[in-house]
Order: sequence, then structure tokens, then C-alpha cells
Amino acid sequence: MAASFWACAAITLVSACVSLAYAVAGLRSAVGPSRTPSMYALSRSVALVLVAVVAPVAGSVGFLAAVAVVMVVVQAGDSVVGAKVRDRFKTFGPAATAAANLAALVWMLAG
Repeated sequence: MAASFWACAAITLVSACVSLAYAVAGLRSAVGPSRTPSMYALSRSVALVLVAVVAPVAGSVGFLAAVAVVMVVVQAGDSVVGAKVRDRFKTFGPAATAAANLAALVWMLAG
């Protein structure tokens, strides 16, 4: 596999792991009925990490591309949430991750 494939796989996996870490933190800090949405976020984040791990093992550019697109959308959405709560770190961090993942995806698909 090309370097672009492995770069896209690595960025996609890091992105999924960061989302999982935020989901875990959200669940740990949630109390009462607000735990339910956090549990849903956690289950989705675990699934994203799993497919991000499987994609490079499968060696399929199409599979990895699909996972990368999903993570770009997730991180872009997280950036919008960060902007809505007026948190610069939670706005620009996910935006930068989405941009890096998108750049790696384009590089992989162009190669």
C-alpha cells in the first residue's frame, strides 16, 4: 500500500480515537437523564474506532475512503458544536482534524 493510504488510515484512526475520548469524557461528566445521549455518542464512537482499525487491515482503498469521509463529517460537525458553545479549542481542533483527514483522503484518492 502507498504512503498516502497509510497516512489517511493513521489520521482517520487518530480522529476516531479523539472522538471516542470525548465521548468517554462526556459520559463520565454526565449525570441523570443527560447520560442517555452520552451513551449513544459513546456507542457510535466505539463503532467508528472499530471500523477505523479494520479499514487498513482490510487493505481496501474504498473502505478506508468511506471511513475517512465519515470522520471528516463527524469532525466538521464537532467543530460546529464547538463554535455554538463558543469554545475555540473545540472549534478549531476538530476543524483542523477534519481538514487534515480530508487532505489525506484526497491525496490517497489522487494517487
